[in-house]
Amino acid sequence: MRILDEGEWLVATAGHEARVDALTAAHRVRRADGRKHPVEDFLFTYYGWTSGRLRRWHPGAGVGLAGAGSAPHRGWRFYRVEGDVVTVDLAAFLDARGDTVRFVRDLLTQTASRPGRFGCFGLHEWAMVYRLPQSDIRHAAWPLRLGPDGTDAVVETHQIACSHFDAYRFFTPDAAPRNLLTPTRASQAAYEQPGCLHAGMDLYKWAIKLSPAVGSDLAADAFELARDIRELDMRASPYDLRELGYEPVPIETAEGKARYVEEQRGFSERSQALRSRLIAAIDQVAVPMRSTDALD
Repeated sequence: MRILDEGEWLVATAGHEARVDALTAAHRVRRADGRKHPVEDFLFTYYGWTSGRLRRWHPGAGVGLAGAGSAPHRGWRFYRVEGDVVTVDLAAFLDARGDTVRFVRDLLTQTASRPGRFGCFGLHEWAMVYRLPQSDIRHAAWPLRLGPDGTDAVVETHQIACSHFDAYRFFTPDAAPRNLLTPTRASQAAYEQPGCLHAGMDLYKWAIKLSPAVGSDLAADAFELARDIRELDMRASPYDLRELGYEPVPIETAEGKARYVEEQRGFSERSQALRSRLIAAIDQVAVPMRSTDALD
């Protein structure tokens, strides 16, 4: 157990809050004004973690905060006070989330052990709008860069090989049979690979699901990675978002494919480094791992 004195954890708290405030400033202004954003809102709507929850600083397992009477953590879930020190209550945390911890570690270690695949070209976003009328697509307020027919033609002239279940499950009924793979929730750990943009974004999901045992510094790093990946995800999508300042990556061309793969490889390297850190953080929890556990 490493003990931070009150001055140390107050500095860490202020630094984290300032970092998150800067990262989420535009989102918070839009939310107050009731405006939506097709790129940046995803991290808050899909992952279901508010900017306020992200702003809350957690030291992580194995770190105690001296001056428990002053620490707000003493009243938060999964914390306990011993004398003048407040720490994560690992027994209570594992009792509630042990299966999730084991599932996530198994998923991350299996994903990290595989070579990345870099031939998907972000076609999952195209498969999500295939043969849909404009009114039915997810971001209906934004035009398709190639129009409906041009978008459908891209899907029909490419081999789609999406390995990520939580992307594949949003394919349109006409697009799903075109996928080379058939990922399911049960086969998630067998399919995920480190070249996948969504697997990289999901590191943020796993970090916040394992909070407060996983510290907020790692969660904020995962948020930044997910935000950067999401930008490429949508720049390579069929939507025309130039009005928002997003220059398209035209994956229907050879030049666009090459640019996508170059950026994808960079994100894969960043994801693998963060994946290793997350596995190490999980191992600090010291829970016996069973690969047979599943996550609802």
